[in-house]
Amino acid sequence: MKKIIVIPLDERPCNYYFNQYMTKGMPYEVMAPPMEYMGNKKTPGNINKLIEWLTKESKDADGLVIALDTILYGGIVPSRLHHDTKNELIKRINVLKEIKKNNPKVLIYGYQLLMRNPKYSSSEEEPDYYETHGREIHLYGVYEHKKDLGIITEEETKDFERIKKILPIEYLEDYVNRRNINGEINDDFLNLVSEEVIDFAIIPQDDSSPYGFTALDQIKTRKMIEDKNLEFKVYMYPGADEVTNTLLSRMILNFENKKPTVYLKYSSVGDGQIIPLYEDRYLAETIKYQVLAAGGIIIDDFKNADLVLLVNTPPEKMREAGSINIRTIEYDSFRTLVEFVEFADYCINFINKPVIIGDVAYANGGDIHLFKLLKQKNLLYKVSAYAGWNTSSNTLGTAIPQGIFSWLYPNRKEIIEFLALRYVEDIGYCSIVRSRIAKTLVKPNHYFLLDGKQGLVVQQIKKELEMFIKDNLVLKNIKPEIKKIYSPWNRMFETGLEVKIKWEFKEK
Repeated sequence: MKKIIVIPLDERPCNYYFNQYMTKGMPYEVMAPPMEYMGNKKTPGNINKLIEWLTKESKDADGLVIALDTILYGGIVPSRLHHDTKNELIKRINVLKEIKKNNPKVLIYGYQLLMRNPKYSSSEEEPDYYETHGREIHLYGVYEHKKDLGIITEEETKDFERIKKILPIEYLEDYVNRRNINGEINDDFLNLVSEEVIDFAIIPQDDSSPYGFTALDQIKTRKMIEDKNLEFKVYMYPGADEVTNTLLSRMILNFENKKPTVYLKYSSVGDGQIIPLYEDRYLAETIKYQVLAAGGIIIDDFKNADLVLLVNTPPEKMREAGSINIRTIEYDSFRTLVEFVEFADYCINFINKPVIIGDVAYANGGDIHLFKLLKQKNLLYKVSAYAGWNTSSNTLGTAIPQGIFSWLYPNRKEIIEFLALRYVEDIGYCSIVRSRIAKTLVKPNHYFLLDGKQGLVVQQIKKELEMFIKDNLVLKNIKPEIKKIYSPWNRMFETGLEVKIKWEFKEK
């Protein structure tokens, strides 16, 4: 059994647990560091302990999948808050050289984010001053970028001057200096790929946009990738919390010496020609990278494809799942979900082809109407993979690896358990229960501060999710049960769930 070490991006289940859940029952030992070494939102993980654990466990490992932001800064949010010096960060990243020296055969796949630059004012995951000046910091980068390109409008120029007057210089300097240090470490990360210390890399863009600080970093990084001839060794595309799954899929396919072929079909006439919320390019272009990065290849030959990837897309502008009950002609008439589900049924029940469903019709939640149709067709537990959470890249980077693992090692009970988890979380919580509970919160509780990670609010969430399970996910021989529920960051945005299947139960 091959041993693969994972250093997650942070302690949330999507980063820490999903990769382990997906690979259960497969002939691979997938190990993550002890949870107590990980951080807690803005509190960094114990970097020294993490590096010590990684160094020890990697001596006899076959592969490493590493979120560099964790061993550099202590996690994704601390990467936006730290005051570490360049020398401190260089020492940490060079640990990979020692690991490769001590175990030359180990395969190292790594990823390191381009620091995001949200367009809204909130200090929830950013420095404190982002609460009052985040929007201005974002626009400062956008206007400076557009000015350099010569495309800034007269109205934008006036607003740029306004921002320069009201944005405290110390806030801007702190923000830009940290971006610059992180950018320099990104360069060192690419150098490790050039030196063949890292065998394959991804530079994901979290909450990206076409103009601004992150877009400028992207241009600089892309040039370095091209100058070093690393285009086939380093991919750069939107994403963050799903990348461990993607790299793990690629690594296991490498060990198996397989490259699955994928046939792609969309639910709407738009064919992926929309730019998803929080991303900077057409969905269709990101899907190409998501499949490639996971170790597959898209082909037009439906008959000979190993896997079918069905992508549920909005035909035009993407909406948030919070508005899912507001009907529009675009969502109702510019796509045909009935045909989409009939096609899934044909693939599964008539020609025995594995089906992956990437549900990206909405941001931050799955499509309730699609779920309803899958349920009617009795396909919920017959698809190989389903996901529909957060950004489109988070969804695709969960569903595609999940589908590849199901294709490699089918007929595992763990596949059903992960599907049940996705429906409970992506449909039940993200698209139904979250907004319902959020409306009932009474001070001092609010959306970003609950009464504890397992407090009364979380218990109410559990009660409602159990009703969702009872009404939607129980079959004659399959009964999902919530074994654990908590709020990882003590807020409504995400939930932590462990879902198990009770098999062959008797109905009362």
